[in-house]
Amino acid sequence: MSAADRGARGEGPAQGAPMNDWVEVRRGAYHDSVTLMRVSRNLAERPEVTAAMVAMGTEPNREMIARMGFAVPDGTGPDDLVVAIRAEGGPDEAREALDALLAAASRPPAGGGVLGAPEPPRTTRSAAARSDATIALLSVPGPHVFPEAMDALDAGLNVMVFSDNVPLAQEIALKEAAARRGLIVMGPDCGTAVVGGAGLGFANAVRPGPVGVVAASGTGAQQLMCLLDAAGTGVSHVLGVGGRDLSPEVSGRSALAALAALDADPGTELIVLVSKPPAPQVLDLIREAARRLDTPVVFALPVPGEDDLTRAAEKVLAALGRAVPEWPRWTAAPRGAPEAGGARGRALRGLFAGGTLRDEAAMIAAAALGRDLEARGHRFTDFGDDAYTRGRAHPMIDPALRLEALAAEAADPACGALLLDVVLGYGAEPDPAAALAPAIATAVRDRPGLAVVVSLCGTPADPQGRDRQAAALCEAGADVFASNAAATRHALRAVEGVPA
Repeated sequence: MSAADRGARGEGPAQGAPMNDWVEVRRGAYHDSVTLMRVSRNLAERPEVTAAMVAMGTEPNREMIARMGFAVPDGTGPDDLVVAIRAEGGPDEAREALDALLAAASRPPAGGGVLGAPEPPRTTRSAAARSDATIALLSVPGPHVFPEAMDALDAGLNVMVFSDNVPLAQEIALKEAAARRGLIVMGPDCGTAVVGGAGLGFANAVRPGPVGVVAASGTGAQQLMCLLDAAGTGVSHVLGVGGRDLSPEVSGRSALAALAALDADPGTELIVLVSKPPAPQVLDLIREAARRLDTPVVFALPVPGEDDLTRAAEKVLAALGRAVPEWPRWTAAPRGAPEAGGARGRALRGLFAGGTLRDEAAMIAAAALGRDLEARGHRFTDFGDDAYTRGRAHPMIDPALRLEALAAEAADPACGALLLDVVLGYGAEPDPAAALAPAIATAVRDRPGLAVVVSLCGTPADPQGRDRQAAALCEAGADVFASNAAATRHALRAVEGVPA
């Protein structure tokens, strides 16, 4: 047996590897990516561990483990669990902790496993037959979700596809199949929904109310519902349709179905359509459909000439006869003497977890400065884009990539301001400020003239606690805004002096 095989079987580190490195492959041991991300983080936080990653052996994960300096045994595949630990004095204690964490993650819920209880269902259709559910929420790797979604539709269920990286042709086929059955497919890449007061995916804890939302944008929907909650207004339903639904190919199939469903809902007095930049011809189709509804529709689109999300929320409040509040903001304490020149004349770098919040910020910047943003050094990056999430969790769960970018941008003397979003709610990181606040504090300590602005999307009732998160980020040196549009304009004033 080779040394590499011994390492793969857990019998010792591979020959030639440092004695404090351990790489183990557990054949066919599947765990979902969210569980493994949390296990990796718990291991990395142990005092004896200097690096750790526990992940399925997909190609992107193998590449990431290799970049960390570990050697993954040949023959490792996507159905295998890869454990890579670097620890001072050897990884034995970390391995024991790993086994305990994985065992806890696999343990059935309290009350499960009763002698004589029926076997758990093995297919979506068999699970539907045992319940009175009306929605199936699917979160499996995107290339494999299609048969499960079809199974759910055949069982008479509406479907929310949380998975991303689903082939476009499969999305169209699913939505056509749903239309034939009088059902709705929410997604793929549908991160947020609220149905009858129940939040699905990355939803916030918001009050019930008369506003229905059709969302081809998860974080756009979250920003809108959080602003409405701050104004004392709630939502009836939030129906996500996936970020590609308003593309020319998909042509708004789910958006049209969702508009019709909300129009028929007696608890919905007004509908808001939130989307990433839509195809113009599809937007025309949606507008025409909206004109035929009995329920008024407000549009919130991050494209030139349209209302930003905050302005759309204000229009909704006005249409309902409700007052527009002063949107919450939290200001950092003044710092010491800034570096020469401060932020003015330098670049704004936006590091976002939410694609629509990123698009909105770029739209506001372009409207204020013209379209030549890149030539002025301004950049806006969406770390939730599919290109960054292949083989790893969304940045609202795993902040590692964005934290690396924050450190790099803060060290760039051409950067005068950092603009970040923090999105709270169910399913999101349990305490985002715990990781982000120290990184901000380090950045402003090393660069006294650097402006840091945070768009905080959440409510006081969210599990993370909006106000507690805001206080921690402010204490670290960031100015914090509940409105992403207001945060963007504040950051633009820091580097360009543009009016509000």
